[in-house]
Amino acid sequence: MSVFIAIGGATGTGKSQLSLDIAARLRASGRGAQVINADAMQLYRGMDVGTAKLAPEDREGVPHHLLDVLDVTEDASVAWYQERARGLIEEIEAEGDVPILVGGSGLYVAAVCFDLRFPGTDPAVRAELEAELQLEGPGPLFARLRALDPQAAATIDARNGRRLVRALEVIEVTGEPFSAQLPDQEARWRDVTFAVVEEHREVLTPRLDARVERMWESGLLEETQALAEAGLEHGGTAKRAIGYQQALAELRGEMSRADAIAEAQLLTRKYARRQVSWFRRYESAVRAQSGEGFAAQRILQAAGL
Repeated sequence: MSVFIAIGGATGTGKSQLSLDIAARLRASGRGAQVINADAMQLYRGMDVGTAKLAPEDREGVPHHLLDVLDVTEDASVAWYQERARGLIEEIEAEGDVPILVGGSGLYVAAVCFDLRFPGTDPAVRAELEAELQLEGPGPLFARLRALDPQAAATIDARNGRRLVRALEVIEVTGEPFSAQLPDQEARWRDVTFAVVEEHREVLTPRLDARVERMWESGLLEETQALAEAGLEHGGTAKRAIGYQQALAELRGEMSRADAIAEAQLLTRKYARRQVSWFRRYESAVRAQSGEGFAAQRILQAAGL
């Protein structure tokens, strides 16, 4: 029997550990498991400290895929990710193992699990929007998107110029709201046991703040310096990662360490709130509390394992 498990949720809720717990239970029952990363920034080589990427020695012997597959100068796209992740799921199942898709990048998770298709592009429309972004910044584009498609605007970071350009391009090309392209949770690519890990805000917020502080203590500044030398500031996707933006500002002398950490903490909290909002839409998902001892067992039961 083919079984596919997906685990989503906000940053800092323990998704990676839950995936390892599930893999351990499967291993104890005589069945293998392999993890597929669904965190957009963990796709990048060298972005380890700032993305809380599991080190190879912490993966408990479980094969992990789609980690460290892009240079920081390369752009990731949801369509690119969807093709590769779905291909891996089929390969892992053919080997007799259980694929476990894990990550907090909601659109990446949705693109794999649900019937999300990607409208074509129009080079002229895109060029015009990118020129506007370069000239005026993301603010006017976000204001336009909010006026045209409030639902889409609520899911996109107002500073994420690349996604704003894409959303407005889709609206122009299709004549439909960008949000109309978002997946219907009932229209699934294939059978999947979908789980969402949650945590109370009063618990998660201090945990995230402490996590950002640990990143600086663990060498984020040095990691960012090495990535800058590798071209971090020339990439369209990687340079936007929270933490790295602030570390770059500190390296350039534009922010003090205290201010860089405080801004990264603020942006991380805001990002977590957007993630919570995104994953709340999946009403049929198995809900797991962060750190819940029986979460892995409940998810496996839901999957029929």
